[in-house]
Amino acid sequence: MLEQLIAILSEQPWISNAWARPVSVLLLMCGIITAALLLHLLLRKTLLRLIVMLTRKTANHWDDELLEAGVFRRIVRLFPLLLVYLGVDRLLVPYDSGLLVSRIVYALLILFAARIAQAVLNSMRRIFNKHQICSYLQAVTIILYVFVTIFMIASLLGKSPWGLFSVLGGLTAVILLIFKDTILGFVAGVQLSTNNMVEVGDWIEMPKYGADGDVIDLTLNTVKVQNWDKTISTIPTYALVSDSFKNWRGMSESGGRRIKRSVRIDMNSIRFVDAEMIERFRQIACLSSYLDEKQKEIDTDNEQSGIDLSVKVNGRRQTNVGIFRAYLQRYLRSHPMVNNDMTFLVRQLQPTAEGLPIEIYVFSRDQVWANYEAIQGDIFDHVLAALPEFELRVFQSPSGADFRGLQVS
Repeated sequence: MLEQLIAILSEQPWISNAWARPVSVLLLMCGIITAALLLHLLLRKTLLRLIVMLTRKTANHWDDELLEAGVFRRIVRLFPLLLVYLGVDRLLVPYDSGLLVSRIVYALLILFAARIAQAVLNSMRRIFNKHQICSYLQAVTIILYVFVTIFMIASLLGKSPWGLFSVLGGLTAVILLIFKDTILGFVAGVQLSTNNMVEVGDWIEMPKYGADGDVIDLTLNTVKVQNWDKTISTIPTYALVSDSFKNWRGMSESGGRRIKRSVRIDMNSIRFVDAEMIERFRQIACLSSYLDEKQKEIDTDNEQSGIDLSVKVNGRRQTNVGIFRAYLQRYLRSHPMVNNDMTFLVRQLQPTAEGLPIEIYVFSRDQVWANYEAIQGDIFDHVLAALPEFELRVFQSPSGADFRGLQVS
């Protein structure tokens, strides 16, 4: 066709023989490009719309993700480019007029095919909804584009791509240096996913990087953590393997969130209880049966031991702090937001210069931070308010007002 067009143009008086071949090549290229544009317009208006319509109507999820990733749109764009390549190959290359154009178009075909493959990989992450495979997909994408770059260069130069691969083999050390972070990230991603160490949505703490919040993105090279103050910390993926971090996922999956807090009792307020105090404590509903059973046990034990009860320290006696601990246990057991199926302790800790710590170690049913804090606050509001009922005082370091009260007027 090229030679026929050259012959036709050579017969025209308005063009010289020297310009007949370049103009013929240009006209053929314009015709091929025009045909490709028309094909693209036709496919976009008909085939692509039909694919979109069918995809929206299906109940499948995977085809929607392929559509959102642009797979079908990129495939449609490939056909016009393929038409250009075939046109140049059939009409121009046989006459050595379009060899360079053919190489360029072939390189673009390789690039377009790679972009389709990349879109498929991007859709796979959303289809399977597995952020653990993100590092694998990114590694595959990098390898894909390394191969694509080599094949495109080989196509433009008209050389075999395997020769370029042999050159890259000699540059292994340089490549390892350039892709050091990528290689480390890939290896770390394999370890993280294999051991299920962290996932998107996990709450992690990593003080070294100032991270304390939810993982919002997990990629080949970085992990993004949205902290509770809404700032975002970026951590190298391999740091999660080489350094230590705390993952709160176990708490979220356990069905409870730990409440571990103590109230310090002024030890000057701790005393043995007398009959009057016991009678008053019996009016507390949850303590009535406990006091009867406990007092009966103590009386029986003292009687069998022949203890002289005229001295208070002889034998066994109940104390206000002991009854207070029993009250806390029963109060917390009946609390609707305390998980009784998990660790449940009300215990004394080592006395210090700041009083006797009574620690509550239980788990709330609600793990949501705001709700958890409200539950914990309600419990200790009640604990602090209940202390005077047992003639106990909270230890509190003296303040300026306390010292002013000691001044002699």
